[in-house]
Amino acid sequence: MPDWAIWFIVAAALFAGELAVTAAILGPIGLAALGAGAVAAAGAGSEVQIVVFTILTLLSLVIARPIAKRHLLAPSAERRTNAPALLGEQALVLQRVDRDSGQVKVGGDVWSARSTATTDVFEPGDRVVVDAVHRTILHVSSAQDPSNG
Repeated sequence: MPDWAIWFIVAAALFAGELAVTAAILGPIGLAALGAGAVAAAGAGSEVQIVVFTILTLLSLVIARPIAKRHLLAPSAERRTNAPALLGEQALVLQRVDRDSGQVKVGGDVWSARSTATTDVFEPGDRVVVDAVHRTILHVSSAQDPSNG
């Protein structure tokens, strides 16, 4: 088996291990293995492959690992995307919102909405807050005006 194939297999195994443990250690080493595999594919000898792997491992651990750890340790609110990112956001009522129907606009997108409390009704123009997301329906409640207490 050619050297480059061995390096690429090692890189794939390291990436798979990183996905399993998310420690931000195996991924950077996998990047180094890819680099060593590229050097091997270019025809470099074993000594050069080892030197490239060692240098890239050190560089990736010094540069990539701190970035990856910072993302892993970020509070979950900073990492929310898609519909969960809407939690706590204010929305503008476009069509009357009650427990059965309604539409709101959040961040330029129109969503189906229902009132969180079954007795609440919001009219077009009202401001509400997104309490929950269930599939494609936002559950909303009254937006409290901070100037009113």
